[in-house]
Amino acid sequence: MKTDHLKMPGRRQVFKTLMGVLPSSAGLGVLLFQEHAWAGRQAEEPLIDSVRTALSSAIANHAPPIPEFSDTEARLTYLRWLGATSERLKKKKADFDTRKEFLQSVWYESRRAGLDVSLVLGLIQVESNFRKYAVSSAGARGYMQVMPFWTRVIGDGDAGKLFHMQTNLRFGCVILRHYLERENGNLFLALGRYNGSRGQAPYPNAVLGARRVWEV
Repeated sequence: MKTDHLKMPGRRQVFKTLMGVLPSSAGLGVLLFQEHAWAGRQAEEPLIDSVRTALSSAIANHAPPIPEFSDTEARLTYLRWLGATSERLKKKKADFDTRKEFLQSVWYESRRAGLDVSLVLGLIQVESNFRKYAVSSAGARGYMQVMPFWTRVIGDGDAGKLFHMQTNLRFGCVILRHYLERENGNLFLALGRYNGSRGQAPYPNAVLGARRVWEV
């Protein structure tokens, strides 16, 4: 699906300073379709000031995820994606309005961060199995299993906000984009870093397998 125009700031600019970050990782893992969320054994490590500033800027704007389209075809493409994806998600989120709001937010935050939407949905499936209030044994929270220390490092320190849908998706997408930049675009390594298992195959393979379920 081609990229549409969204009512949001530029997606790539805020990430250009992310290279050169000191090694860091967020433990965010769960086995596919598992009933419990299990975060990786991450280590919080310092970020250089430029990276911290870029990440903070990337999560700062919490405008509602309202899509805007350049033409009718772009809008129809989005609506076809929404319809197909909504049908696949019905077993996890039975209420249509709840499902629509969730998918619209995932679509918005994925594209805002320059990520493939099906990749983000696959990651959410593996991390939390689409459970908003999932908590791992290591304390990672929400749909994308974001570790609370991130709210202190690049947010306002309120870890409770990670149970807010858009906030959780915003953090998760920004963190994954950060790791992609850190790994020079290597998705396998970036996914491993997101899970705290860099270089190991099980987690990236699980996410990439789940990604195929959500491709439209």
